[in-house]
Amino acid sequence: MMAIFRALLGVFLLGLALPASAQPLQRGPNNIAASLVAESPVPAPGSTTDLAFAMTPKAGWHGYWENPGDAGLGMALSWTLPKGVSVGALRYPVPQTLVIAGLMNHVYEGPYAPLVALKIDPSLAPGTRLPISVKADWLACTDEICVPESATLTTSLTVGDGAVSAAERKRFDDWRQRLPAPLGSEATFVVDGKIVRIAIPFPAAGAIAAPHFFARTEQAISYGAPQAFYRDGDRLIIETQASGAAPQEIGGVLRIGAGLGLDLVAKPGAVAPGGTRIDTASTATPEQGDMLALLATALGGALLGGLLLNIMPCVFPILSLKAISLAKAGGDESAARRDALAYTAGIVSVCLALGGLLLALRAGGEQIGWAFQLQDPRIILALLLLVTAISFNLAGLFEFGTISAGSGLTAKGGASGSFWTGALAAFVATPCTAPFMAAAMGSALILPVPAALLVFAGLGLGLALPFLAIGFVPVLRRMMPRPGAWMATFRRIMAVPMFLTALALVWLLGQQTGNTGVLWGLAAAMALALLLWWLGARQAGGKSGWLPIIPALASAVAAIVLLPMEAGASPKQASADAALQTQPFSEARLAELRAAKTPVFAYFTADWCITCKANEAAAIQREATAAAFEKAGVVVLEGDWTRRDAAISRYLEAQGRSGVPLYVWYRPGEEPVILPQVLTVDTLTALVS
Repeated sequence: MMAIFRALLGVFLLGLALPASAQPLQRGPNNIAASLVAESPVPAPGSTTDLAFAMTPKAGWHGYWENPGDAGLGMALSWTLPKGVSVGALRYPVPQTLVIAGLMNHVYEGPYAPLVALKIDPSLAPGTRLPISVKADWLACTDEICVPESATLTTSLTVGDGAVSAAERKRFDDWRQRLPAPLGSEATFVVDGKIVRIAIPFPAAGAIAAPHFFARTEQAISYGAPQAFYRDGDRLIIETQASGAAPQEIGGVLRIGAGLGLDLVAKPGAVAPGGTRIDTASTATPEQGDMLALLATALGGALLGGLLLNIMPCVFPILSLKAISLAKAGGDESAARRDALAYTAGIVSVCLALGGLLLALRAGGEQIGWAFQLQDPRIILALLLLVTAISFNLAGLFEFGTISAGSGLTAKGGASGSFWTGALAAFVATPCTAPFMAAAMGSALILPVPAALLVFAGLGLGLALPFLAIGFVPVLRRMMPRPGAWMATFRRIMAVPMFLTALALVWLLGQQTGNTGVLWGLAAAMALALLLWWLGARQAGGKSGWLPIIPALASAVAAIVLLPMEAGASPKQASADAALQTQPFSEARLAELRAAKTPVFAYFTADWCITCKANEAAAIQREATAAAFEKAGVVVLEGDWTRRDAAISRYLEAQGRSGVPLYVWYRPGEEPVILPQVLTVDTLTALVS
């Protein structure tokens, strides 16, 4: 009886919706307001730009996905396009489930935006007007009634240079973020009597919450039947009720979190039952029995990664602050232990603060990962000014009190100075990624919040371990040179790496904001240096140093707040003389190459990642690597994560990573392989040998 009821209700709703194009059944505005929005009003000849159907339901109303489920109706479009313009298929965001009277509906209960790609013919001349019109029909429903709705939506574009405003770029990025990502590999399914099992390649450590499979292929599964999910290594197995005879393929979207999904196509193949069942209502990926093992592994990786950060090139400038602090401790055992604990507290506090902020932003829907702070040019400028002050302080231009170890906070004596030295070391050092660290940070993002914070604290403890050991082991402390006149010379020598760090930050600021940002940063640093010189001159004359500090702080804050965020910034272009030519990474391009059976080397980098740049110089951009890849027909995709990029963040998360570097090798017909974080030419050439 229930099956007959569902069928009759579905026929009724479809019949209700069909007259929509001829005569709307309601008066007044639609219950789901619709507008047609273009990402670029001036698309370039030969380019593709996105159009969005911005749909805003009234409270209590909902719209439908392309396959509405047991009842409902998706959107129907009738286009009127000028010559030389074509449109692609409608791309829907990940839907929600809504069960009414036992019927499963695939719906959107809040604002949503299906996208469509608009392709501009290369022959169209700049200045050509492109009037776009589309007749859209959709179904708007509450839990009690359904109303067919319709609108003729229009927009007018002009062929131009393809410019996109920052506001529209962010708006469309937010909409694209809600689209399901291509799976990138083929799933399989088998129909066993009344049961259908679908095996989907999915990392064992990959995050998943409240999973549900929305079948695009009609009558492939029973929409309202329970869905069971099992983990079997790097496979996710869905088991549910079949709707009828086995289809040729099953297409659909696997929801893996709120607004997150994977678009996939399953082909017939063997799928054996088994695996560990997961709780579909849980927000944590691992089973409870695996939680402690995952936490122990992540914590061990964080400790080792933090310890190895001490020998990473990005941390070398900060070692000067540690070295001077260690030397000043001398033979006072209680002072050494106090300073070691304070230094550790500073590092752990910053790691916990960054980790907590990262988790909070991700919970709010932001697609970010570890080292997110260096994706904001204002943070780069703040670090540039701080490092500039530290550099001139070490060089002897000015003093803070009687103890000088870096800056106004790090220069304080005792526990306070050690705490802020540790805090600065953690803030500057943690954007680097050491071995063992990437997997640990990726695991932290799928653990419950208390366990994740414990992993972040473990990273800080690992970074602080050498100083902690010296503070508590007298034998190690006796190996340190005793305080003396050499410290003044050593202090000035340590200004050199700090000045080099400032130079690197100027370059990084230019990569993110262009030439205008570089000039702004240099001007701010010069103004700060002049004020610090004035401070030093007053100190040399025995006068108070507070007078110059106020304008110094004010000018630094003003420079950070007023920094031109988009001044001259432009997309990074591949260097023509680079040994290995690359293409920009995108999920669509990766899926296209995978479908064409092309070998792909995908690497993810950032201008602020020293490890990334070292690997590029030592292994990736080498003639031997380029020759081997060219001979084997390998396409290289580069994901630049210098500025925040939601698409790259989603991909990193899908690989169980939270930051860069990441290197992935795609051999045709095989599962992707994540390569080590430290590369050599032999490592890369062996992939194609």
